[in-house]
Parts: sequence; structure tokens; C-alpha cells
Amino acid sequence: MNILLLSMPDSFEHMPTVAIRMPNGALTSLAGNLDPHHKVAVADLILCQRSVNKTVTDLVREHSPDIVGMSIMTFQRRSAERLMHLVRSLKPGVKIVVGGYDPSLDTAAYLDMPVDFIVRGEGEVTFRELTRALEGQGSMHFISGLSHKEGDRWIHNPARAPHRLEDNEIRLPNRSARVLKGYTILGRQADVIETSRGCTFDCSFCSIIEMRGRNFFTYSFDRVLDDIRDAYDHGARTLFIVDDNITLNVHRFEALCNAIINAGLNKIDYYVQGMTSAIANHGETLAPLMRKAGFRYVFLGIENILETDLKFLQASAKNTARKNGKKTGNASIQAIDYLHENGMYVIGGLIVGSPGDTLESIEANLEFARKYVDWPYIQHPTPYPKTPMTADFRKQGLIENERLHEYDGTTPIVHNENLSLDEIEYLRWKAERGMKTKHIPEVLKHDPWFVLKNMGKMAAHTYRGSRLRTFLGLESDRNAFARYKEIRRKEREYVEAPQTFCDADRRADSKDLSPERALWASSTAK
Repeated sequence: MNILLLSMPDSFEHMPTVAIRMPNGALTSLAGNLDPHHKVAVADLILCQRSVNKTVTDLVREHSPDIVGMSIMTFQRRSAERLMHLVRSLKPGVKIVVGGYDPSLDTAAYLDMPVDFIVRGEGEVTFRELTRALEGQGSMHFISGLSHKEGDRWIHNPARAPHRLEDNEIRLPNRSARVLKGYTILGRQADVIETSRGCTFDCSFCSIIEMRGRNFFTYSFDRVLDDIRDAYDHGARTLFIVDDNITLNVHRFEALCNAIINAGLNKIDYYVQGMTSAIANHGETLAPLMRKAGFRYVFLGIENILETDLKFLQASAKNTARKNGKKTGNASIQAIDYLHENGMYVIGGLIVGSPGDTLESIEANLEFARKYVDWPYIQHPTPYPKTPMTADFRKQGLIENERLHEYDGTTPIVHNENLSLDEIEYLRWKAERGMKTKHIPEVLKHDPWFVLKNMGKMAAHTYRGSRLRTFLGLESDRNAFARYKEIRRKEREYVEAPQTFCDADRRADSKDLSPERALWASSTAK
């Protein structure tokens, strides 16, 4: 069969495509785990944000797919639905399969869309078994993790247990299946790898526990090193390790660093996500080892520097420093110090704008970011499907914005008792511009050609909405902010809306009263 796999064009505000264009690792993993006789094309539409309709049209005509698969996050749902209708109009008989976090956690939202199959949870084996069933090898009814139609009725098979990974059932990604080019991070060709899946912490804003349960499974180092070599052979010189929580097992992470060094793979720049507590408590030995292994940027889930907010986010445990078994306070500064002392940079993940936040509490976090963080990744609480936070917000009636395409973390969504949503976004927007500009000299040292070539584009993105009058102090920053919001609204129109359906906004925990959605809701409640 001919199979076309698409990731959505919608990108995060903090990941402008002039600087960061990372692939969707799930698609190449799906491609690598299909039977070899299939002809698979993988297209990350983030590479063609301003020509999505034309690109998809060309791909469908060129590859004539029997199956089109889509990987979707919540804020990408609108684009996905528009693309479904586009694909259907180009090839009416094509089978459309959706998967990823949003279809897995809000399956009900997809039951009335032009979708044939929904892959819930991890998709590699489920999708492979689906393609075999479509070829007459086995029954749809016995494929765990699959939702499928029987006539007009949806059938939701039992969930598939998360893969333990050490059995090598999940094969390496098929990067050769990519048909679009241009993955970069700060001008260097980039790719993604994973060494583990899962997390055991229960942060209220995170979907991972609902998606795959409370667990932590790891690949063998031989498999990880083979994956790194394959990415390098395909041209990557920067790798983002996309593990949910690689520092959950610090001793394993240390061993992985040594394995990378011993294999001579430390000439690559690595980006990774890490817990502040793990790095603070083990940084004296871990940080030098990370740097020797090639780690350059570390995304730290600081979340918030105030204990009251950490408790609200249920993130205190992973942000607490310990010494001799005793708690010694917030781990963020110690973790950052260890990373900075060893020549690494911190991407600071912070969350501001919770219902009880005040101007003072938000400013305290922004000032912390200015002082300690190299690149800000500041977000607002966002009610993604099935998170504890979403259930709490919905129960209290705090969700003020149901426009899912704005659920990208940088648009305030939930009511605040002290500040307007517009004021919260303005405070973040204004603070981040200076933080991002401050880091450019460090990027220039490492990637001078990229900075010199793209400085104008990066400045235009960071300060979009601003004019000469803004910089000269002849108008208020709030005028620039208003223009920025309008620019951002237009940017989110990645896919032209077809005229064949009503493109109504759907909220992230859909509670439609249609029979199919009601049936799904009742079955999951049980």
C-alpha cells in the first residue's frame, strides 16, 4: 500500500521556524515499524507553513496514498480537520487514520470528523497491525488501541499496554521516508531521538500519565547509539532527545553519557529535557559528564519559583533540592549553576498566570527568568484533554477561552482573580523579548553564519508588532502588543478552510450530546 504520514503545520510561539524546525519523531517511528513492502512518505508540514494546501495537494497527487495518517496535538485540531476534508476532496476513497495526544485523549472529538480509524496511545504496533488487517491479515476487532467503524457505528477496542521497549519490538525510525527537507536548530541540521518513554510524576498540567500510565521504560544503549548514528548518517549535527523524563534515572543517564563518549558520538550537539531536582542533587558529577558527552542546551522544567504555585501545579517533588536525605528548598538555582559552570545553556520552562497569581508573583517569575535563564520558554496554564488541571478548571468554571487553536501555551486560557487574560499575556510577551535578544551573542559565537544570515528575520519575529515609533518611545508597548496579537491570529491560519463543512471550534474535553460521543463518554467513564 501507499501510505502518506503527515504532522501538522501549527508550531509553538517559542519555536519560530526561522530558528527551529524539528521533525515529528513519531511519524518516522511509524514508518520504521511497518512491513517493508509498503511505500511510505513522511511529511512534516512545519516545513511548509505558508504553502500547506499546495504541498498536501502535490503529495496526494504524487504518492496516491491508500492511507493518510495524521499526528495531532490539541492546538493542531482545527488544521487537522481542514486537512482531512482537503485530502478527501482529492482522493475520496482514501483511509484516514489519526493518532497522537489529542485523538488518544479526546477520542470523542474525532468521531464526527471524516476519519476512518483512531490509533490511541503508542502507535507503532497498532498501526502495523491495522495495515495488515486492511490487507486481509487478521481482524480489526483484535487490534488493541484501535477505534474503527462498523457501518456507521464506532467500535473502541481495548487499550494497548505501553511497550516495555527492551524487547526490541519497536524498530529504528525510517528517516529515509521523509519527503520534505529543512530540519534545523539554529542553522544546524537537526533530528530527534528517544532513549526512554514515560514518567512517574503527576504534574497537574501534564497528559503523560493519562496517555500511557505511570511508568518508565527504556531502550538498550545499543539501540540508542544505533539511532544516533542513523540520525548522523542522515545529516543531523544537532539532536533533541525527546524523552519524557530522561533524568528520572540519573545513574542510567550518566551511563548513557559515558556510552555516547565511548562511541565517539559526542561531536554532536545534544538538547535534552531535565528535572531541576535531579540536576541539582547530582550536578556536581552529572553536569561535567553531560558537557563532555556533547550536551549544549538543557530544557529545565522549573515550572514556577514560588512554592504555592508549585503545589498548585503538583510539581513540588521534582523541583526540590535534597541534601543528606533532607529537603533544602527549590532546586532551580543550584541546577542552573551546575549547568552554567559546565558551559551549558538553560531553556527555562516556567508557567505563569494560574488562577491565584498576582502581578507580584508573575513579575517574580519573570525576574527570575531574566536573571538565570538563557532562553525563556514561559507558558500559561492550558487545559489539555484529561489532565488533572483541566478537570479542576472545568469544575470551577475557570476556562474562558474554548478556541483550541490558541491552546499552544502562550495564550492565557483560564480565569485569574487578579488580572485580565490580556494583561497576563502582555506581561509575558514584553518580558520575553529582551530575554531572547540577550542570548543572541552566545548563539553568534557557536553559529556565526546562521546569526549573521538570519539576524533580521529573528529580530522581526521576536519584535513583531513593534515599529520604529515603538523603539523611539513615541508609542506605548501596548500598541505593539495589540498588533502582535493580530499577527499571531493570522499566523495560526495555516490551512485554508474548505467550504464543505462547518469549521466550528471544539473544546478540549468535548461533551457533545451526539449518540456516538455520548457512547464514548459513557464507556470511558466506566
